Amino acid sequence: MDDVSRRAVLGTMLAVGALPLVACGAGDGARTKVRYWNLFAGGDGLLMLQMQDDFRAKNPDISLEAVTLAWGAPYYTKLAMAAAGGRGPDVAVLHLARMPGYAPGHLLDAFDVDLLEEVGLDPAEFPPGLIERATVNGRLYALPLDTHPFVMYYNTDVAQQAGLLDAAGRLTPINGPDALIDALTRAKKVTGKHGLALDNLDVMPWRLFYALYRQLDGTLALPLGGSIGIDDAKALQALGLMRRLTEEGLATQGLDYAGAIAAFVNGDSGFHWNGGWETTTFSTAKTPYSMTRFPNIFGNARTTGDAHSFVLPHQRSRDPEATRASYRFLAHLIKSSVTWGKAGHVPAYRPVATSPAYLALKPQSEYRDVTPDVQLDPPAWFSGSGSDFQNQGGAAFQAVLTGDLTPQQGLDQFKGAVDKLLTTPSPA
Repeated sequence: MDDVSRRAVLGTMLAVGALPLVACGAGDGARTKVRYWNLFAGGDGLLMLQMQDDFRAKNPDISLEAVTLAWGAPYYTKLAMAAAGGRGPDVAVLHLARMPGYAPGHLLDAFDVDLLEEVGLDPAEFPPGLIERATVNGRLYALPLDTHPFVMYYNTDVAQQAGLLDAAGRLTPINGPDALIDALTRAKKVTGKHGLALDNLDVMPWRLFYALYRQLDGTLALPLGGSIGIDDAKALQALGLMRRLTEEGLATQGLDYAGAIAAFVNGDSGFHWNGGWETTTFSTAKTPYSMTRFPNIFGNARTTGDAHSFVLPHQRSRDPEATRASYRFLAHLIKSSVTWGKAGHVPAYRPVATSPAYLALKPQSEYRDVTPDVQLDPPAWFSGSGSDFQNQGGAAFQAVLTGDLTPQQGLDQFKGAVDKLLTTPSPA
């Protein structure tokens, strides 16, 4: 779950600096205590609570103190401050794309491969691309729990009426710009309003842009102290398609996150692009829907996304017993992540991702093969989920979607904002 506005909707009770939403197990001196920080609210937050409670039931010798903090900048600021002072929790969640701002900045402690082996975790059982991003100078600093990709939801009733389903009732693959325009046009004729429900006003425009840009093989270079390296022609091609969708009325224009969700729930659109974490919302609303990968519009199947990962925030001195208990806790969460998959996240641990229990989850497992194609933000201390980098991309490209800026003006605004970030020293 990655959207700031969604977090505001689902977790308005979590204010900056607020007291922990959940704090259990503190004060039990008879058992080894493990302190765990995370940022999960809403549907996946409830699933995390289930996984935590299951761990407590199976490990009575460990006192788990689990704390949920406000998503985004409040969480990452508090985590960095605690780690910088050597007072970090035993375990915490970190979006993998944000790791350059934490390691090697003395804010994270590396994992002990021998202790991972003790609890039955082998880094080779995780996606190689994620392990590569989690490794710095040959040392492992993060254990991926999932990938959470940008995907496509579709209303099965609308798609059926629009002639977009195959004989098995699944969406016919949408390959290329012409096929996309055709599918959205058909869906719009059925709904009478829109083909695509699209969040225009938050960070989602950045995610859409980056998915399209990476499908075009566009690269982004973020040299600290320098200027952004970007292929203007490919960026403008991606932005041109984005503007076309709203300009021709195929996609919603001017809607925020909640508005786009409502448009899809109400049947005002046949498609919705978002992270895979809205399964609970649409199932609860009894929306006739399914899910699939983000369409292959520009020649390859890449999409954008991130990976929730576990890290060891820096401590001046780690207690050996608490450390071993922490590894047991992480092993439990990772090995039981089929529960986590119910939220729409794709489990990173191969034995779970290929298990019959996960494959039976529908529609969540329909896009399980996407992990190698998920494009994390380019590495920089200021990039990743909930970052100012994504906020700047969202601000520039939402103005393109609404028509307030031309694609060239939106690209220029983004480049100028990133160049300022590149000349700002890392606080770590």
